[in-house]
Amino acid sequence: MAALLCLHADTALLVVDKPAGLLSVPGRGPDKQDCASARAQAQWPDALIVHRLDMATSGLLLLARGAAMQRALSMAFEARQVHKRYVALVGGHLPPPADAWGEIDLPLMSDWPQRPRQKVDPAGRPSRTRWRVLAHETDAQGRAQTRLELEPVTGRAHQLRVHLQALGHPILGDALYADADDLTRSERLLLHASELALVHPLSGETLHWHSPPPF
Repeated sequence: MAALLCLHADTALLVVDKPAGLLSVPGRGPDKQDCASARAQAQWPDALIVHRLDMATSGLLLLARGAAMQRALSMAFEARQVHKRYVALVGGHLPPPADAWGEIDLPLMSDWPQRPRQKVDPAGRPSRTRWRVLAHETDAQGRAQTRLELEPVTGRAHQLRVHLQALGHPILGDALYADADDLTRSERLLLHASELALVHPLSGETLHWHSPPPF
């Protein structure tokens, strides 16, 4: 089992950089036991998951050291005191919002016939994503793409992926939500958890981590 790149470790928490293609927690079956939490526990046996990244998403993942810290950090997430930002590449040139940041406010719910897909539905849970354009780019074949910075205000399953699909600009390489052309433009989902900030539950110090996207 390969080691994780660890950006921070202390008696309360860990911050690791999860590669794309690795589960955050174990799945069903013996072939799905290798995951970020298991790799962390191989070095820090008291490491416990606080939040998750999709298997296809890379980037910063927070783990707690022990049950008390897991409760404290989970409460910080629920109170929206843990701040996360992502970088994504989407198909086409997405016009920038009128203000510095735009907001997608679309409720989401499970698409039960097509699980694990999610969908926009008025009966779904409130879901909000802030976004801004970092750059308009072209790939090696001259096809348009847009580099975005994303800030999830809520934390629904697949929220960033479904919200960008709803804008008509799915994330490149998204096996669940991209059309055939945007899917084949990347071998992986081009979504990376690039920034994480929180107040340390013991010291009260404000901490910030950054992981540049590998794309």
